[in-house]
Amino acid sequence: MTESVVRALYGKAKSLNLSSKKINVVPECVSRLPNLSVLLLKNNSISALPNELLYLHHLVELNLGNNALKELPAVLGHLESLKKLYLFSNQITAVPPDVIDGLQNLVVLNLNHNHIRRLPPEIKSLTRLRHLSVLDNKLEEVPAELGHLTSLTEINFTSNHLPSLPVQLYQCKELTKLHVARNKLTSLPEGIKALTKLQVLDVAGNKLSMFPVEFDSLPLKELYHEDNRFVRCEPMSSVQDVEVLMLKELAARFVLQQDRDMSSLVHRMLPYYPPLPELLANGSCCALCLNPFLTTWLECVHFVSVNKETKIRSSKTIPVRAFLCSYKCFNTEGHSYYGVARK
Repeated sequence: MTESVVRALYGKAKSLNLSSKKINVVPECVSRLPNLSVLLLKNNSISALPNELLYLHHLVELNLGNNALKELPAVLGHLESLKKLYLFSNQITAVPPDVIDGLQNLVVLNLNHNHIRRLPPEIKSLTRLRHLSVLDNKLEEVPAELGHLTSLTEINFTSNHLPSLPVQLYQCKELTKLHVARNKLTSLPEGIKALTKLQVLDVAGNKLSMFPVEFDSLPLKELYHEDNRFVRCEPMSSVQDVEVLMLKELAARFVLQQDRDMSSLVHRMLPYYPPLPELLANGSCCALCLNPFLTTWLECVHFVSVNKETKIRSSKTIPVRAFLCSYKCFNTEGHSYYGVARK
């Protein structure tokens, strides 16, 4: 190991590999390699990093995988040039906000196989991040601030304890791969159609009953959804033919309908009542008649055949949620929507 460092010192090395050297401390002389851009320290017993590493101003890649770190060393927050950080297979329990704040050039962050329960809201500062992997941890929630990371192309939250995902995740419109298998998800947020570049989705081993509205519009090439609790198709007739709408709902439907007409008085006046557009933004559209409504009047499901070019492990037919505005629409003949019976 010493020979490797000595050669690096004399050769003004840009890369140093001290992986699998059975070391428990980083040699102090490593900090005397000002040109170092890649430092590989995986498969050792390192439990801390020397503060002197902050002098590695040109360090771009740091691999500390499979060591004995129990926390993210504070010195990492000073490595402002770092683009790739691998911390898999340690004993890390938390991600300090102050460390995250100093890593604004990160492109790859790998925290797999640790004991992390939460990611801090400050993760929003990693605006250049493209690959985020926190596989096999103890995550209990995903911060809404993740939606600020609009450069993300791949997220892996497989094997955690997540009961839900934030809708802000759909702001990451460059996302091509989303892995959330083996969590505790009971649903995916509505609006997933915004992920127009999503090619791989793994939701296997959760508690999903159906997929969100317009899920079938995604350009998926791979879909893994086995071992969930998807609804089954067991047709039954509707027993309610007349619905009574609240005044708020009736008014909202009228305003939403009028707002579609750019020349209408309602459309022109809405900007003068700021709370209204915000409220009406929660509206939806009937899958049959296409008329707008504010609240989910009738949750339905239709069974969609997955694109034959999509790689899939189980059934090629999946349940996709749909919203109908009324029982009048639901009772119309000739459609393929089914009501959802809850136990």
